[in-house]
Amino acid sequence: MGDAIDLSGDGGVIKTIVRKSKSDAVAPTEDFPVVDVHYEGTLADTGEVFDTTHEDNTIFSFELGKGSVIKAWDIAVKTMKVGEIAKITCKPDYAYGSAGSPPDIPPDATLVFEVELVACRPRKGSTTGSVSEERARLEELKKQREIAAAAKEEDKKKREEQKAAAAARVQAKLEAKKGQGKGKGKGK
Repeated sequence: MGDAIDLSGDGGVIKTIVRKSKSDAVAPTEDFPVVDVHYEGTLADTGEVFDTTHEDNTIFSFELGKGSVIKAWDIAVKTMKVGEIAKITCKPDYAYGSAGSPPDIPPDATLVFEVELVACRPRKGSTTGSVSEERARLEELKKQREIAAAAKEEDKKKREEQKAAAAARVQAKLEAKKGQGKGKGKGK
C-alpha cells in the first residue's frame, strides 16, 4: 500500500493508494468529468460495511465537482487515474457531518471507502471539440493497431506456409535420393 496523502490539508480526507494505475492511464479532467467507480464503504469505528457495489457488481457514476456526492469523493476521485484503487478516509466534515445518514451512517462518523476508478468520460451531450477529437484519434489508433495486427498475422501465416513448403521440398529430395540409391544398388 502507498503512503497516506492528506488531500484536504487538515486530515479530513486521507488517500492511500492500494493499487496504482498504469502509467499511461487517464484521469478525470474538465473534458472527462463523469466518473464510473466500484466502491465499498465502511464505518471507521466498527469496520461495518454500509454500502458497496461489489455485491451486485454495479458501477456508480457521477460528475465531479457538482456536489452530487460527499465532499471527500469530489476531492479524492479527481486525484485518481483509471485502474487505480485507493482507500479514502473521510472525517465527518467531508462526509455526512453531524446529521449522519440514518439508518446506516451515525452522526459524526468517520468513513473509509475503497474506491476503484473504472472509467472517466465526457458528460452526456458534450460538444467539446477536444473530446470528439480525442475519441476520433483513439478510434484511428485502434484501426491502425488492428491493421498492423492483421498484417503481422498474414506475414506469420506466409512464413509458416513457406517453411512447410521448404520442408516438403527437402523431404521430397531426400525420398528421391533414397529411391535412387536403392535402385543403383539393385542394378549391380
